[in-house]
Amino acid sequence: MKYFFSLFLVFGLLQISLGQQVEQKLKELKIELPTVSKPIANYVTANRVGNLIYLSGKGPQNADGSYIKGKLGKDMSIEEGQKAARITGIMLLAALKSEIGDLDKVKSIVKVLGMVNCTPDFESQPMVINGFSNLMVEVFGEKGKHARSAVGVAALPFGMPVEIEMIVEVMP
Repeated sequence: MKYFFSLFLVFGLLQISLGQQVEQKLKELKIELPTVSKPIANYVTANRVGNLIYLSGKGPQNADGSYIKGKLGKDMSIEEGQKAARITGIMLLAALKSEIGDLDKVKSIVKVLGMVNCTPDFESQPMVINGFSNLMVEVFGEKGKHARSAVGVAALPFGMPVEIEMIVEVMP
């Protein structure tokens, strides 16, 4: 019984030390997750099916809740688009945490769809969405690598430069 208790205690301490890895990484990156905004229509922010979390599309928001606006190839540079995609990643992490409670439950970022509001001749959508993808790898390491599509669209809600949705596998 003494052996079992010691093993239980060691396992518990191991879980505590490993249990805050993502939160610690966010602190190191100086990222504070914002409050999750409510859906703007008749849908949910996240839908769980088994161990998969399907997150609705999010866009980059300012601290006041307004959306960053811009069109790639017209009034926004690739670097500005990457920054908007990174901010969108932070918004999605906040939504994910709101849904699962602890980001250390993430097993992998499975699939990402990145939509870029751009002119018809703009061809660097993947470079823009790299702002999001790079963040996922910074935060989750190898678990952050994902399958991805990056497409150009004529317009996005509220004039946003990017909208991103993702599928995440979590621990049961």
